[in-house]
Order: sequence, then structure tokens, then C-alpha cells
Amino acid sequence: MEAADNRASFRPAQGEIPTSPGVYRFSDKHGRVLYIGKAKNLRARLSNYFQPLHSLMPRTRRMLALAAKVDWTVVATDTESLVLEHTWITEFKPPFNVQFKDDKTYPYLAVTLREEAPRLTITRNEKIRGARYFGPYPKVWALRETTALLQQAFPIRTCNDADYKRAMSSGRPCLAGQIGRCHGPCSGLISVEDHRARVDELVSFLGGGDTSHLRELQRRMRDAAAEQRYEDAARLRDQTRAVEHVMEKNAVVLGLDVNLDVFGLRSDELAAAAHQFIIRGGRIRGERSWIVDVELDDSPGTLLEQVIQSAYEGEREPPPEILVPVLPENAAELENALGERRPRRGRVRVRVPERGGKAQLMERAVLNAGEHLIRYKLKRSADLTARTDALAELQQALGMDEAPLRIECIDVSHLQGTGVVASLVVFEDALPAKGAYRKYRIEETRDDTDSIHQVVSRRAAQLNLARANDEQPSGVYRDRPQLLIVDGGEPQVKAAARALAEAGITDIALCGVAKRLEEIWLPGDPFPVILPRTSEALFLVQRIRDEAHRFAITFQRQRRSASITSRLAEIPGLGPKRVTGLLKHFGSVTRLRAASLAELAAAPGLGPKLAEQVLGHLQPDPAADGKIGESVEGSQSAEGGTG
Repeated sequence: MEAADNRASFRPAQGEIPTSPGVYRFSDKHGRVLYIGKAKNLRARLSNYFQPLHSLMPRTRRMLALAAKVDWTVVATDTESLVLEHTWITEFKPPFNVQFKDDKTYPYLAVTLREEAPRLTITRNEKIRGARYFGPYPKVWALRETTALLQQAFPIRTCNDADYKRAMSSGRPCLAGQIGRCHGPCSGLISVEDHRARVDELVSFLGGGDTSHLRELQRRMRDAAAEQRYEDAARLRDQTRAVEHVMEKNAVVLGLDVNLDVFGLRSDELAAAAHQFIIRGGRIRGERSWIVDVELDDSPGTLLEQVIQSAYEGEREPPPEILVPVLPENAAELENALGERRPRRGRVRVRVPERGGKAQLMERAVLNAGEHLIRYKLKRSADLTARTDALAELQQALGMDEAPLRIECIDVSHLQGTGVVASLVVFEDALPAKGAYRKYRIEETRDDTDSIHQVVSRRAAQLNLARANDEQPSGVYRDRPQLLIVDGGEPQVKAAARALAEAGITDIALCGVAKRLEEIWLPGDPFPVILPRTSEALFLVQRIRDEAHRFAITFQRQRRSASITSRLAEIPGLGPKRVTGLLKHFGSVTRLRAASLAELAAAPGLGPKLAEQVLGHLQPDPAADGKIGESVEGSQSAEGGTG
């Protein structure tokens, strides 16, 4: 029973854990890491630890009885999570881990560039002089298969050094060259200079600068499938996957001589989250996170400058290189100040990475900063005291007679004036009531104020209908709010006030929230209400406004996707499976619309003729744009219905 109570004290809130791949850590009350694990889906994996205790293994139960905290770090791929897990198990030596206790190392692909005729080899030795390393790669089978493929695409030397020297001194091909397995200068078929050029092409391919050979494999696979040579297509498919595994970027591992810190930043109008990766010897040895209050004149550069200064307070020594997403305004002065904290006042360089592994690592830091900001907001919104204070502050600021226990917010979304929709979100006791969310289609409108007027009028009619029939509320949508918020400033508030007055509703308070400055506008007041930027009331209003914006944007995208799906289904020869595959291939409707004829023709299941028909159907059609969303008329999502 003690373990169950202990788990409840650190169990993350619902929706707080991301569904991305990553590495998670259980720690005790003293901060000691107890267990480190990886997952392709962090939310699904961590939920297993909060099942009934009797369903867990005894060792897991003992670990959870000691645990007091669970954290996680998000990465891009399962490969990155596996390598980061291994690095941290080796670093922290958690007592409940049994993997990697033998200090196992992962294999690399190495090109021995220092040799006269370089070779491609699989090795776990990280100290070969003059070698160019690629990896590490946990999937050894992929390395073995792909090394053979690379030898076919880039025929280079495979024989050992003794055979090479013997062949070059005697003028006779090496043994592997005699049977066609070695294609170095020792085979007598290529010069040293031409062999070096071929090695450079291989290095470019492995470095990600040349993907032509991968595209050739993919083309041959499609051709084989089209010609019904399915065995050849399957073999080429396996070869393509093996090459893709080797080309897979691994941003959590850099060169062994790399020592730097990476700072990611994510912010909104009120708060910012910073995340630091500590890189020593090319591996992530640690991480830290900060939450910073944002003032009106705080830029991302200013926030980063404050975070970096606090990161190296006391005895902490800065590394020679610090990576940031944007340069602080006083970057030169910051570098000088940090340099004085290094032994012998060595130079510290603060810069923005533009490409390669460091740029990818920066993306991971920014991603984790965003996750930390989301967790901070969720924890703050779940705090009962904070919610109570927020409602009381909002009641006082707006001059309401009672606390707004039910708040509704309306936001309008469109795409360059077309496909106009609106959302209505509901918060009860300062928490979202997603079952009461509603979507609105706006067929004709002049501008945003007219759209706000239409939506408020429709909502007011719904409220008046129940009152006219003397009905008791029969659902969350019929409940009467104490406060209505619209996204916008004075013009939007005037339009909403006019709609409420026309409906004869006087018992619902109204306000609007303007972006950036977060001003609260009241009907008939020429000056906005300015809430303190650290107040719980402003935090609540911002959350409600952002949720309405998110819900409206989601609905707008659904309508666009439904529209383009229905238009694609009209093309002869393009069935539901091909339509789904086409949208999956491009990832979004926006990318599909922007695709060229060549890009469409290269998509799975499409040829040149079918690509031309698709391109013709995707051309802008004013008449079709006015009908966006007809195929979803009357639909109802899991989060809310249609108003």
C-alpha cells in the first residue's frame, strides 16, 4: 500500500507525457537515479508503471517503492533513445538497471582515410588514427548488410593491410581482388588517385550530402513492383531499409573531442522554458531546465542571456563552446564574462548552429524546452489553490458579482479569408470541459467582427431557447456561463456585446483578450484592463484563449483536409488507399498543394499521367474554396459537437 501512495505522489497528469520516443528516469527523494529506460512512445511505456501493483514484477515494485520522481527527455528516433539510454546507464549506474553493465559499446562505420587506399570497416574501436567515423549504430545487422551494399555502390579496397602491401610491391592482385571481392589499387583495376575519389564519394554519401544512390534503390524497387517482379522488389526493399538505417541521423552522439553546452528555449507571452544539454566527450552527460517569467520587453536573446548566466553561477565552469537558438544582444560581452570563469581565462564561443549534428542537437533541446513548458502549465493549471486564486482575481478585475465558475471562449479561424470557422471552448472551475466544446461553420462573412457577431448570436439563441421553454439544463452545452471571452480587442468585444444585446442577454459578463500585450477589453470601456503579468488570472485567461485558438485551427485544418480528400477521390484510378497514401507521403495538405509534377510522380502509387490529373485537381478553384468542409457537415468530434 505504501508503494501505491508513493506512486500517486509523482504520477504525471493525464496528457502531460508526450507520445514521442525518448528516455525516462526514475529517481528517489535524494535525487539518485534508480532506473533508466527508453521507449518509442513515452506515454504508453510510462503508463505501465502505474498499473495495479499486483500486475508488476517484484523488482519493478521495489523500484517504485523507492521512487519519488519521474522525468523524461524527448528525442527524434528510437535509435537516439537507445544510444542515450546506454550513455546514461553508463554515466549514472542506476541500481535497478541490468542492461549495459558490461560497458558495452556500439559499433561504428569507419573509413580509414589516413591510409593510402582507405577501407570501409565496422569497428568498436573509437581511436583509429585518421579515421572518419559514422554512428554509432545499435542495429548491427543493418551495418553488415549495408556495408556489402556500399561495397557494390562504391567499390573500394576490402583486403587487409598485409595483402595490400604484398600486392602493391609484387604487382600481382591481392587474393580478394583475384576473386572480384576487392576493388582497391591492389587489384590492378584502378589507380590510387581514382580510388581516393571513389572513397570521397562514399564519405559524402555516409555524411548525408549525397542521397542519389538511395533514390536509385527506391526507383528500382518501384520499377520491380510495377513489373510484378515481387521477389526482386522485396530484396530491393530490404536493401533500401538497410541503407536508410545507416543514413539515419543520430543527434545525441557527436565526436569524442566535442565539449559544449546546448541551450534550447520555448516561450509564450507569460513564461519561457529553457533546456540545457551538457555534452562532454561527445555524449550527453546531463541536462537542466528552467522556467523564467517573461516581461513585455524580454526578447528570446535577453532570456537566453539570463539563463546562461545563471547556468554558470558558483563553481560551474563553462565549456569552450555554447550553442543557442538565437544570439543574445550582448553576445560579445557574454563571451568575455564566461571566458573569465574558465581556467587561464580560455575563450568561450556562443553561436547558433546552422547544420549538421549540432543543429540537430539544438532541435532536441528546443523540443525538450517546449515539453518542459507544457508540463509547467499543466501542473500550474492543476493546482487547486492557483485555480481558486485565478477565479477570484478575475472576478475582481472584471467587476463581476460572482466568480466565473463557467467560462466560454470564442475564436475565429480562416485561411486568407476562406474556409471561415469558429470554436467555442468551455472551462469549468478553471479546467477544460472538452465535452462542451463546439465548432461553428461560417458560410458568409465580411470580417472577423461579423464572424464574432454571428457565433455569439447563435450561442445566445441556444441559451434563450432553453430559458423560453423553461427547460432545465440537459447537457453541458445548455449550461449558462458566467463569463464569455472573445479573442480580440475593442472591435470584437463591441460585436459580441451587440449580439448579446440583440438577444436580450444581460446576465453574462463579456470581455476580449488581445494578443501579445494580453490586454482585457470590456464593453463600453475605452481603456483596457491590465492584469499583472505574474497573476493567476492572466495565466487562466491566456490558457482559455490559446485552447480556443488551438481548437479552431484544428477544425479549420480538418475541413481543408476533408475538402482535398473529396476532390482527390473524384480522380479516376485514385482510390481511397492511394489518396491516404498520397497524404501520408507528403505529410500535410499544404505540402501536397505545393508539390510539383515531378514530386507527385515520385509518390508511391502514382505515375506521370496520374500525377498530371492530381495536379490539375489541386489548382486553385474559387468555387471549390467556397465549399470547403461540405463533406464534414453535421460531423461531431470526440471533443465537441457542431454548433
